[in-house]
Amino acid sequence: MVYRVPQTCALVLALALLTPVVATAQIAVSANDGKSALNDGKSQVRDPLVQDSVFVIDLNQSPPKVIGEVAAPASAVGPPTSVAVAKDESFALVTGAMKVDPADPKKIVADNRLSVIDLKAKPPVVSATLEAGPGAAGVSINPAGNLALVANRSEGTVSIFKISGKTLTPAGKIDFGAPKSGPCAVAFTPDGKLAFVTRDGDNKVSVLKIDGDKIEYTKRDIAAGLRPYGINMSPKGDVAVVADLGLNNGNGDDDTVSIIDVKANPPRTIDAVTVGPTPEGMTLSRDGQYLALAVMNGSNKSKSAPIYNDHGILRIYRLKDKKLSFVTQTNVGHWCQGVTFNKNAKKVLVQCMIENEIMVFDFDGKKLKKSASLKANGPAGIRIAD
Repeated sequence: MVYRVPQTCALVLALALLTPVVATAQIAVSANDGKSALNDGKSQVRDPLVQDSVFVIDLNQSPPKVIGEVAAPASAVGPPTSVAVAKDESFALVTGAMKVDPADPKKIVADNRLSVIDLKAKPPVVSATLEAGPGAAGVSINPAGNLALVANRSEGTVSIFKISGKTLTPAGKIDFGAPKSGPCAVAFTPDGKLAFVTRDGDNKVSVLKIDGDKIEYTKRDIAAGLRPYGINMSPKGDVAVVADLGLNNGNGDDDTVSIIDVKANPPRTIDAVTVGPTPEGMTLSRDGQYLALAVMNGSNKSKSAPIYNDHGILRIYRLKDKKLSFVTQTNVGHWCQGVTFNKNAKKVLVQCMIENEIMVFDFDGKKLKKSASLKANGPAGIRIAD
């Protein structure tokens, strides 16, 4: 028996064969602080000064490649979730928590700028500059893509922005009533109904309730570890993981990552894992299976300090059943900031300030292997689209 393909099916097949296969876009956005430096463990303004910038990195290429660059305010002060990328990768938001003091070029002071980067323009451009609050730090876009929140570390507030297309409109602030609370980073639940805000100034994680355009502080504060800083929400929305910086931000103690049960009523901390000194950069893989941590490990201290180590550490943990278990680790550079997986978690990018380098590692689920390097002046924040 001979089966004959109908003419309509044959036409569809022919068109499919003639149509080129377009790879799914996959970019990372890196915010680079050209003004911040360390001199034997002490913060100072870089001399000579380098302009802050934002890189667009193509993760489809192997090795990854910088395909765009634009000047925009960035800062190594604050969590390295100072970047948020729209789900369709059409734009990114970048905060600039600190700037050079106009009255004293050897000092930095709080800044409030939020840059909107048009990623579809060639080259990318800053399409708008808005004002958040002093010390504008962690920024996140909600799952619906119509709302952004910015944590203002120097004011004790969270700025609200409505999003329409690529246009942001200021829509007020949430005030915690505690100017020194140090709001750091924001994570939304997948349904967009809650947002969690870390506060390293008073050791709390605050819960915001979101109902359409209405956002309110629930007055529910969760106790994570000492100085909760970075935060990531699992794709299922069952837990949030929080990086705790510990006392005095790097005094040599091993610090923790706390796990918040988001589904509990009310949400609460249910576990903590010891991960090493100062886990600043943190990200979950997009499937929620792995957690990557950039641990300072004393690499940003004076070489004469007893807690100094000549390298940071990249650690990978598995997240399963609301528990973290160690998978592997490798040495990285000094004063390393942000970290991100690519979308399939086969690569990990780590930003190292002293080396002015974004280190790229291959990850096979068991081991890490360095495979590439991208040069960048002061890489301080990095993200891919959620």
